[in-house]
Amino acid sequence: MNTYKRVLVTGGSGMVGKSLQKFMPAGIYVSSKDYNLSDEASVAKMYKETQPDAVIHLAAKVGGIVDNINKPAEYFDDNIIMNTLVVKHAYQNGIKRFIGILSTCIYPDNISHYPITENVLHDGPPAVTNFSYGYAKRSLAVQIDAYNKQYGTNYQYLIPCNLYGEFDKYGENSHFVAALIKKIHLAKISNMHTVTLFGDGTPLRQFMHSDDLAKVIFDCLNYDIYTSMNVAVEENLSIREMAEIAKVAMDAQNLSIEFDTTKPNGQLRKDVSIETLKKMIPNFTPIDLEKGIRQTYHYLLENNKL
Repeated sequence: MNTYKRVLVTGGSGMVGKSLQKFMPAGIYVSSKDYNLSDEASVAKMYKETQPDAVIHLAAKVGGIVDNINKPAEYFDDNIIMNTLVVKHAYQNGIKRFIGILSTCIYPDNISHYPITENVLHDGPPAVTNFSYGYAKRSLAVQIDAYNKQYGTNYQYLIPCNLYGEFDKYGENSHFVAALIKKIHLAKISNMHTVTLFGDGTPLRQFMHSDDLAKVIFDCLNYDIYTSMNVAVEENLSIREMAEIAKVAMDAQNLSIEFDTTKPNGQLRKDVSIETLKKMIPNFTPIDLEKGIRQTYHYLLENNKL
């Protein structure tokens, strides 16, 4: 087991960062309040002050479909600049271990076979609904591969599916499961009988608890797993199916789910293969979706987060 003494985690106050603290409480968790990762002088200062021997790069500008469509330049600029600077200065500071976290939205929108394997990353453009964000995050994969090729580094990227968890955002720009939990909760306390969701309910998604991604990051770091790969659950459920599971998990079985077909669906499917992950970490056992939503909802209620 390889134990790093000073692990720097960017985006440390976000959902995955807080999950990672359960496995790596001694890490150096920084956020935008500490350093501006879009400013080169600030990035240089971060490395000088923290003196890490490993870096986990979680920081990103993220948001929902509508925000991605309305602000494509912001999503491209912010992500491409911070990723470029964080990797560049990691190498310049002699960092031997680097793990960058991407997203399955980097994959081509039009795929001939599912689930998506890592080798088709450059076979076409990302979905139009998050085109700029998808290309910016894909560029981090290109950069890491380039550094490994030119400089012989063992830098790595992980490509997680959609995430949810206790530490997600429950306001604007929420991920789907977080938004779903809040909608169902508000319907329950308001004695409403229906919840309305975007689209027609048919798109398929893999949703994984952020603790599962954190555990994979921990294992890769400490057991010398350098392979860049997808990280996901094998279940690929429709939006409608997930809504029904959430109703059960939140004791809201009497609610009716309706769909607003004037709103966008997003990609119809983007499920990824986890065959590589299972070879690298054979004991990977993710949290069941119903159990994970119930766990998340109880935490939010107990801590007045909704």
